[in-house]
Amino acid sequence: MGTYTFGAIDIGSNAIRLLINTVEEYPDQVEFKKTAFLRVPIRLGEDVFTHGEVSPQKRERMCEAMAGFAHIMRAYGVQDYRAYATSAMREARNGAEIVEYIRKNSGIGIEIISGQTEADTIFANGLADMLAADKTYLYVDVGGGSTEVIVYSDRTKVDARSFALGTVRILSDAVDKDEMKKFKKWLGAIGQKYRPTAIIGSGGNINKVQKLLNKKDRETISRPELDMLYRYIKSFSFAERVHTMRLATYRADVIVPAMKLFLTVCTQCGIDEIIVPKMGLSDGIVRTLYADRNRNVK
Repeated sequence: MGTYTFGAIDIGSNAIRLLINTVEEYPDQVEFKKTAFLRVPIRLGEDVFTHGEVSPQKRERMCEAMAGFAHIMRAYGVQDYRAYATSAMREARNGAEIVEYIRKNSGIGIEIISGQTEADTIFANGLADMLAADKTYLYVDVGGGSTEVIVYSDRTKVDARSFALGTVRILSDAVDKDEMKKFKKWLGAIGQKYRPTAIIGSGGNINKVQKLLNKKDRETISRPELDMLYRYIKSFSFAERVHTMRLATYRADVIVPAMKLFLTVCTQCGIDEIIVPKMGLSDGIVRTLYADRNRNVK
C-alpha cells in the first residue's frame, strides 16, 4: 500500500485556500482523505475588479498567507503541491509581477490558469463516479470572480463554460452588462439540449446554504428552499446578517449574489434539485497530482 501527501492551493477572488490531502492506496481502491484545510479571506477581487490590479497591501497579505502555507506543507510532509490562481489574478495587470514576488518571498510557485483549465481541474475531482449513468447534471462552481458550469451526461463531460460572474465581482459592480445575458442564453440552450435533472453545487456559499437549511451531507436542496432562504437573507442588512444571523463578515455579503446565481441556473434550465458534495477546485488539484504521479512512475 502506498501513502502520499499532496497540497492544493486555490487562489480565488474572494479567498485563498490550502487543502492538504492524504492519498492511501489499497488493493481494491484509492482513498483521498482531507488532512488539513485553511481559508484566508483576502478578497483580491475587490482590488482587481475595481482598479485592475492587486494593491500593495493585499499583495503583502497574500505573501504572508503563502509563506504560512509553505511552512504548514513542510510540517505535514507534503510531497508535491500545486497552486492555481483563478479569475482575479487572470485579470490583474500586475498578475505576473505578483506571482514572481510571491515566489521570491515565500518559495511558492503559482500558476495563473484559464477558466477552461479551472473547469477541467474541477472535472478531475472524481464526481463522475458519483453520478447516475442515465441522467444529466450541471456542476456549478460559484466563485468570487467567475462561475464555472460543467455539463455531465451519462457520466461524461459534454460541455463546459466559464463566465465572468462571481460574488465579489457583482458586489463591486464590475460585471460586464452582456455577461449575464450570455450566461442565461447559454444555460437556456443547455437546458433544451440536455434536460439536466440536478445541479451539483460547489463553493463555500452553497456549502453554507446547506448548513443553514440544516441539511445532512449529500442531502439535496430544493429550488423552493433555496429561494425561500435567499429572500429571507436578502431582507436583512449586512450588519443584521452578521449580528442577528451570526454569519461571518466574509460570508454575509457574498452569500446573496451566490444564491441568486444558483437560482438563475435553476430557472434557466428548469432544475429543482441541488446536490452539495463539498468538492471543488482544490480536490481536483489533488486528483490531478495523484494522476500525474502515477503516469510518471509508469
